[in-house]
Amino acid sequence: MDPDVEFAYTAGMDASTVEERLAERQHGVLSLADGDEAYAFPVFHHYEDGSLYFRLGVDSSSEKAPFLDATATATYVVYATEPTDDPEETTGWSVVARGPIHEVPRDDPAHEAVEINERYAPIRIFDEPLDDVDVRLYELEVEALTGRRN
Repeated sequence: MDPDVEFAYTAGMDASTVEERLAERQHGVLSLADGDEAYAFPVFHHYEDGSLYFRLGVDSSSEKAPFLDATATATYVVYATEPTDDPEETTGWSVVARGPIHEVPRDDPAHEAVEINERYAPIRIFDEPLDDVDVRLYELEVEALTGRRN
């Protein structure tokens, strides 16, 4: 081991703190996979009853759609860092959720527009015309949930 490499010890967070972080923080990075190719993107979420929900905009040229269909186990990461009194140091935490991801059927009450607009930030789109964007709701059923802090 290189003696000049600096390390910071981390500790696990208890389950209630992990769930509190998911409820308070509304965005993270969703990672999907298709065979040996990975695809990750920043997204807003809603956490409820052990599941993470994502409202996604998908169009005909969407890179994420094939990955959503192919992914057996998705990984979602939420994290934050904060400065300390020492300008050379920061403190931080991360939560990692893993589990199967699937599209929520359109007849599910979770699609109600009023609730969706209260639970999620507006969908970020880039150059796509609004008529070309299909809004879909996905659920990641959390099978493994861990949190660490330093």
